[in-house]
Amino acid sequence: MKYTLKMFNFFKVIIILYFFSTVNAYAYLDPYTGSIILSFLAGVFAFLSMFYYKIKKFFLRFFSKHKDKDNHKNNEIK
Repeated sequence: MKYTLKMFNFFKVIIILYFFSTVNAYAYLDPYTGSIILSFLAGVFAFLSMFYYKIKKFFLRFFSKHKDKDNHKNNEIK
């Protein structure tokens, strides 16, 4: 637990330093580009909200199968 907390804090500091140490890009984003970005984010949000339980169920089943197989093998040996 301590290791994951340290890693989380490390990445948090790295991200904060990255965003505060950037230089001006002097780039132009037209309104159409901003619209595409917002549409993409809305689509990702809609996809995740619609299929959240299916994705969660898939990963839970995927990781629980490995545990069940290991337990099954250990029970056969005994």
